[in-house]
Amino acid sequence: MGADHAKTNAMRMLDAAGIPYGTLAYVVDEEDLSGASVAKKVGLSADEVFKTLVLRSHAGEVVVACLPVSAELDLKALAAAAGCKSVELAPLKELLPLTGYIRGGCSPIGMKKSYPVFLDETALLYDHIAVSAGVRGLQVRLSPEDLARFVGARFCEIGRTGSR
Repeated sequence: MGADHAKTNAMRMLDAAGIPYGTLAYVVDEEDLSGASVAKKVGLSADEVFKTLVLRSHAGEVVVACLPVSAELDLKALAAAAGCKSVELAPLKELLPLTGYIRGGCSPIGMKKSYPVFLDETALLYDHIAVSAGVRGLQVRLSPEDLARFVGARFCEIGRTGSR
């Protein structure tokens, strides 16, 4: 852990729970907040870096999806996993009030409220995956099993890539 980064709320929560993790810092480019760019900067494949998306069901419930930055969210698969008729991305203006996080720094760890989290099952292919540490420019790298246990996530097939 570099001395130049203060611990984020997500990192403090992992520390308190005794969950081992590493950190990966990168330089933020406001013009390119894409996950592919982040993966390249931290030296991981786009299959090992997971983005966190916040969605609303047709009934207004909030659900969270974590999937590789290389994949596109399958809205139908997520809705089915969440037991909803349909889901759609929450408006960007709702992200901070709902989660406490901003775009490009949204972590599944330490959101303002506990929402149902769905983690793409491809996470299980890796010993460690990276998710946002809760700020732009910093990722936490941890075991997918530890992440799922900590946030109460269910593993399911919610990502689509060209190869699926």
